[in-house]
Amino acid sequence: MNIKMLNSTVVLLAGMLAVHGAEADAPAPKAELVAPGIWRIHFGEPEQFTPTHFRSAAIDTAGLEAIPSGQSMPLDAAKISFRVSSRGCSVLLPMTRNESIYGLGLSTKLFDMTQGKNGGQTGRRVFLKPTDLPENDLGESHAPAPFYVSTRGYGVFVDTARFASFYTGNDTPMGDTEEAGDGGVKTSTTELYRARAQRVKTMLVDVPVAQGLDVYVFAGPTMLDAVARYNLFSGGGVVPPLWGLGVQYRGYAKYGAEESLSLANRIRAEHMPCDVWGVEPGWQSRSYSCSFTWNTNQFPDPDGFIQKMHEMGYRMNFWEHAFTHPTSPMYDELKPWAGNYRVWNGLVPDFATPQGRKIFLKQNSVALFDRQVDGVKLDECDDQPESAFPWSFPAASEFPSGLDGEQMHSLFGLLYQQTMAEPYVEKGLRTWGLVRNSHALAGPLPYVLYSDSYDPHCYVRGVANEGFNGLLWTPEVRDAGSLEDLYRRIETVTFSADAVIDSWFIKHPPWDQVNRGKNNNDELMPERGAVGETVRKLLQLRMSFIPYLYTAFNEYRATGKPPIRALVLDWPDDPKVRQIDDQFMFGNSVLVAPMFAGDRERQVYLPAGDWCDFWTHAKLSGGTTIRATNGVEQIPLFVKGGTLLPLAEPVEFIKPDTCFDVTVNIVGDQPADFILYEDDGVTTAYAKGEQNQIVLHANGDQHSAGRSGNYHGPDRFKITGWKPF
Repeated sequence: MNIKMLNSTVVLLAGMLAVHGAEADAPAPKAELVAPGIWRIHFGEPEQFTPTHFRSAAIDTAGLEAIPSGQSMPLDAAKISFRVSSRGCSVLLPMTRNESIYGLGLSTKLFDMTQGKNGGQTGRRVFLKPTDLPENDLGESHAPAPFYVSTRGYGVFVDTARFASFYTGNDTPMGDTEEAGDGGVKTSTTELYRARAQRVKTMLVDVPVAQGLDVYVFAGPTMLDAVARYNLFSGGGVVPPLWGLGVQYRGYAKYGAEESLSLANRIRAEHMPCDVWGVEPGWQSRSYSCSFTWNTNQFPDPDGFIQKMHEMGYRMNFWEHAFTHPTSPMYDELKPWAGNYRVWNGLVPDFATPQGRKIFLKQNSVALFDRQVDGVKLDECDDQPESAFPWSFPAASEFPSGLDGEQMHSLFGLLYQQTMAEPYVEKGLRTWGLVRNSHALAGPLPYVLYSDSYDPHCYVRGVANEGFNGLLWTPEVRDAGSLEDLYRRIETVTFSADAVIDSWFIKHPPWDQVNRGKNNNDELMPERGAVGETVRKLLQLRMSFIPYLYTAFNEYRATGKPPIRALVLDWPDDPKVRQIDDQFMFGNSVLVAPMFAGDRERQVYLPAGDWCDFWTHAKLSGGTTIRATNGVEQIPLFVKGGTLLPLAEPVEFIKPDTCFDVTVNIVGDQPADFILYEDDGVTTAYAKGEQNQIVLHANGDQHSAGRSGNYHGPDRFKITGWKPF
């Protein structure tokens, strides 16, 4: 696609909209085609510090050119307007009565953002503010992001780091004449909400402080295309190291080197799948705030500890947060490059400055990176809700870069991720970490969001929501109220971006004792052997899906298509999927429908097409709702008909030379080819094209697996069998 040939401007007619305030409308702006299928609308005088200013990667123009699109902006330009006032600015965008809106960051509570009280599309306000308590009705989350996608097949990104409010269809500007159904006296709130749903709808974006905005509009033609464009605009999705898709176990926070090594040995002896070992705050001499120096009482020989863990095949991930304790060797040097308020008596580094990044990385290199640590967990980089007892820096903070506290809260996690990824980028290595705050354009970053909350329904909703915004989420296993709850939580995390079992507050693995008090009192369950066997099988299921999931992540990188996503992205024209927030697609072929403790059955909606029950291989017709009665040791899974599903013989952990034995399952008649992605699984050489494609093809009794590409290392996947499903 030739951008210059398609480049056109659209005059946006700005009407006088009293709802926007008392000041006059801004001059009519123009829309500029900035990349294939992406238009930028420039309003007023935008702020300097926005997500695009701090983008992690360049726009993937080649990927965008591969997505077919029309040659006109998908929104009615005549209905877009902008207002600026002393308190900030706002932009009004058109909506239709029946469209649904998704995205606006990683919410674990909300789903369709047009759903108001009493159900129905009455609209709501979504407030984009980071918080450490994401299970709220306002939209605050660990990763608020000002991008949304519509069932009409377009997306909108508002380039701001402010705590913006999105009014998703519940405000009607003065002057609109189409007010059908809103006349007459209302005798009940039900009638009132029904009337509101019939009014003209708009998307009002209210941004404080800013006196201008850049708004980007993403064409479809489908919802999934619009999301893919946004991800490619971000630079494309991340490809994790192969070991990152295994299982991560985070050990007890009070354990030192000796106890950690003992438990790690025991997990290996039990043949429990585990690739990554997480070390919590106790490795540091000070935490909350952090010293970034080793606690030599607990870890007298850091190099020896890490070496022994590596020899057992564990990749090492270490906890930290950025707030820097006065005893840290970098404290004095970092002080001029930190905010003017402390958190837990620690400095808040300004990661928006090269000086702050350099100083922070120098000490982290001494403590971690020079010791060949494989990844980091970035904690406490979000914010508190509006609270009488705040714990983080105030919005009134000032930073040497020029960011204020509000902007820094929005961008802090994003900038922290970029900083901590630098040493791996410099070495040409891939990393895989955890983070508790992110924002817009985060797709290229190798970090997965997590939370300190525990509600399993919210965790599943987070998995369904992550695909709308180029974010990744783990519903990590922490608390469990019973063995059934433990199994159900492990089942959900098995089908997430990062399979994390976080035992930071229990001494023994949860399969030894699910009760926290008894666990820490060394009272292990008499049935722990059988429980461990069940957990082992669940984690082996995760390991068997690694080749399939690795391919989905490569598609994320190359095409922008999220590897895990809500059903509405694949079936936007099916009204029955619009509110389904407890099922999701895992890759292109597998539908996951988690169950929760206490469920004896659940309803599962299968969209149009042919399906096959993963466990029984029963053939099922789409467009119907079925009753799933899977026992506590199974999660309901369904495979699309007409597909090839590569599943591997599970391994306990992934070595540098691991080659998975893969069986290709033939699901339904005339299955489409499956392209299995292969590279060395460790370095960033894939970015230079050093990769292979293994094309899996089945036609009747004829099967083939052809390998082609520029990767010449050891095979990572070996096709050892074919079988009908």
